[in-house]
Amino acid sequence: MADYKIVIPARYGSSRLPGKPLIMLAGKPMIQHVYERALATGVQDIVIATDDERIRDAALAFGADVVMTSPDHENGTERIAEVAQIKGWDAEAVIVNLQGDEPLIPQSLIEMTAASLLENPQAGMSSVCTPLKHAADAFDPNVVKVVLDRAHFAMYFSRASIPWDRDAYKISTEQMTGKMPVYRHIGMYGYRVSFLQQYTRMEPCALEATESLEQLRALWYGVKIHMSVIDQAPGHGVDTQDDVARVEELLLGLN
Repeated sequence: MADYKIVIPARYGSSRLPGKPLIMLAGKPMIQHVYERALATGVQDIVIATDDERIRDAALAFGADVVMTSPDHENGTERIAEVAQIKGWDAEAVIVNLQGDEPLIPQSLIEMTAASLLENPQAGMSSVCTPLKHAADAFDPNVVKVVLDRAHFAMYFSRASIPWDRDAYKISTEQMTGKMPVYRHIGMYGYRVSFLQQYTRMEPCALEATESLEQLRALWYGVKIHMSVIDQAPGHGVDTQDDVARVEELLLGLN
């Protein structure tokens, strides 16, 4: 049995898609597809964390373990920290944050995120990145970049183009630097419970507010984030109504 835990944060409120976790896809609510992805890993402790009774009732109906959490959390990390506290999980336990709107997430990516922490005890968090292939993405502020050290720990995350190739970019930004890979950050996270215990006491910092990147709070306080590098980004998540039809078609193709 896999030696980690999975928490699936699921909020009903969404500015673009209210009730998103309960949207029906291929005959099942989306949150059930995500839960079944988690089950495929063989992990014993899988929890759906929500502040909404409608999501709780739907999850209980398909047999999930549900923890009701505070409606006042600012992000999924805070919600997962509350779950760890309620469950009384050990400080060294590893948790993978599986987003409730990612019904196509590969099992291998879940396992990789957990292994990243299990194999690097000095890390408090883990995440994922992939090499960028198009120069336009390298200079797009909506694409978050990360620079790694030689052991694949994150040095910095930014919406700016990093690393900045001084000599090449002063001539042209039509092409990315050829001196090293430019990595795109993918928002898949693993946490050690000891980090989550610290996180609840960490004040927001100027760096995360400036870049509007939550993970910079961890670096600000000296927490190490180990990054796994994958060849390409995982399948579509569901953020808009247009995504619903596209993801449903892909799910039907898997059956």
